Amino acid sequence: MKVAVLPAIALIASAVIGASSVAADDASLKSAAMSHGWEFGEQGGVELFRNVCAGCHQVDGRGAVGAGRYPRLADDEKLASSEFITSILLGGLKAMPPVGDMMSDAQVADVINYVRTHFGNSYSDVVSAADISAARRRAASVP
Repeated sequence: MKVAVLPAIALIASAVIGASSVAADDASLKSAAMSHGWEFGEQGGVELFRNVCAGCHQVDGRGAVGAGRYPRLADDEKLASSEFITSILLGGLKAMPPVGDMMSDAQVADVINYVRTHFGNSYSDVVSAADISAARRRAASVP
């Protein structure tokens, strides 16, 4: 029994140590509690990115490789097209689910605008909730 407990303790300790190093790097950032149900409750691009996107794309937007491949969003020339990221959030791509289905039009626009103006990206054309609503209608009309 003691032998089975040691790996569990090691796993928990490594998770705590890893989480504390991330928290130390990002200690000044305040984040809302996680959402409940099938819709995200976070508001604003910063909060949405930190609680929804950063789990895969990382807090710095640099992406990750490990159990899967999570593309970088930092310094990403593909983000020059707001339609590119809109289509991914609303329709998904490869292993990424269409997380925009769990967001309002304003939330999708907010997270797109945040990512396109942070992490070394400086795309200044703003996406509005009306743009997202129109993109949803276009996608729904395609058979």
